[in-house]
This record gives sequence, structure tokens and C-alpha cells, in this order.
Amino acid sequence: MTLKDLCAERFSARKYTAEPVSDADLNYILECVRLAPSAVNFQPWKFVVVKSEEAKAKLQKAYAREWFATAPLYIIGYKNKATNWVRSYDSKAHGDVDVSIATEHLCLAATERGLGTCWVCNYDPQILADELPQAEDWEAVVIVPVGHIADDCPRKEKQRKAMDEIVEVL
Repeated sequence: MTLKDLCAERFSARKYTAEPVSDADLNYILECVRLAPSAVNFQPWKFVVVKSEEAKAKLQKAYAREWFATAPLYIIGYKNKATNWVRSYDSKAHGDVDVSIATEHLCLAATERGLGTCWVCNYDPQILADELPQAEDWEAVVIVPVGHIADDCPRKEKQRKAMDEIVEVL
């Protein structure tokens, strides 16, 4: 599959089978995450794999959706607020950007392996922090359910703006 094919194939999967994600697939996905670029190569991230039933139940409290609970595992992308690169001109921190780049590597790698993912950012950050506490400098950016896509998973046709609406050549 070409990168363009992967980009076209990847969608927000919102229903999964109970089949576990293999260790080989998970390790492949995490290696792709590890290889992602970051500002000044600071790599201010940590990706927490949530697999145990106990940890999944805690995580699901932060985003209580029926479809979300069908995922066999989750990966939480965290940024390190103390070590992410900050642009000197305007003090813009780039931790969210760096975690986002790595997360899209995660999603495309999962797609390549025939797995589904969905970016979840509409979770309750306080519940997540209370249920799965991390050191003070770490802040969750995204939760990504990962799993085998259910046959009856809803899949909307991609609707994207025309190229001339999003690209300007100077």
C-alpha cells in the first residue's frame, strides 16, 4: 500500500471485535511511533498502552461511550510539559504538535496492519488524571483505541475540501 492508499483507507473506527491485538502488531505500531519526528528531536512524549481489564475500566470512565468500550486496547499519548520544545519568538510550546505527529504515525501503522483506530480528544482530563495518574509534568493529549474493526462498524465516506480550498501557492 502506498502512503496515499493508507491515508485514504484510514478512518475513525468506532466499533471493534473482541479479538486481541497481537504483540507483533502492537510492537510494529509502537516502533512507528518511536520513529516519528519532533521539534528539535526532543521527543517529549510517552505512550501508555492500556490493556488490562482493570486499567481499561478506569480509562473508560473518562470517555464513557458504548463504542469506545469495544476496543481491546488503548494507547494514551502524553506530552512532557517541562521538556517539550518552545519557540523563542512567541513562547509557543510544541508538545501537542509532536504528540500529534507521532499519533498519526500510530494510526497509519495500525491501518497498514489491518487495524482500526480513532483519535479521541473529547475525554474528561481530570477523570483520566485521577484514574490513571502520571507524574506532574505529563499531560494527556490523545487517547487512541486500537483493534480489529467490526464488520458492522460505521464508516462514513471521506469528505474533504477541494485542493484549491486548502492550498495556496505564493
